[in-house]
Amino acid sequence: MSESRPARSRLDTPRDTRRSLRPRRSYDADAFGVFAEQFARFMGTARFLAYMTIFVAVWMAWNILAPTQWRFDEFPFIFLTLMLSLQASYAAPLILLAQNRQEVRDKVVAEQDRQVNARAHADMEFLAREVASLRMSVGEVVTRDFLRSEFRGLLNDLDERSRPVDPDEDEPGVADR
Repeated sequence: MSESRPARSRLDTPRDTRRSLRPRRSYDADAFGVFAEQFARFMGTARFLAYMTIFVAVWMAWNILAPTQWRFDEFPFIFLTLMLSLQASYAAPLILLAQNRQEVRDKVVAEQDRQVNARAHADMEFLAREVASLRMSVGEVVTRDFLRSEFRGLLNDLDERSRPVDPDEDEPGVADR
């Protein structure tokens, strides 16, 4: 290949960023996400339902009971339907955005819980091995009852040896001494 080709025409080299005369607006996605969560949280309350019910009832009452020249949305309430549709079209994506953010948080919490559970499981296995080794070593330790029985046996042996020998009794063998 020839090296005389400019670097801009190569496919493995990224292009320079283009600058426009108008700067791009940026927004804080986290702030918008927080707004979406607050909005979704508010829409899920009884207060929101009460507000919407009052709003629709006042709208309908005004357009039915007000004098004809003051009415702005006659009986089929097309403008009310349009407003409620517009509100729903904005609410749905905001609620989905809030759910997506909650899902990400839930994934992080689940991963942290998994790590904590893994550490706890490893700690339990370690403690189980330690308890098993303690049980094995306790099996080799002399107990108080065993020591008492051994001391009694030794005391009996000392008592037998320290007793004077009766000539009437058969003498124990010389090997016993």
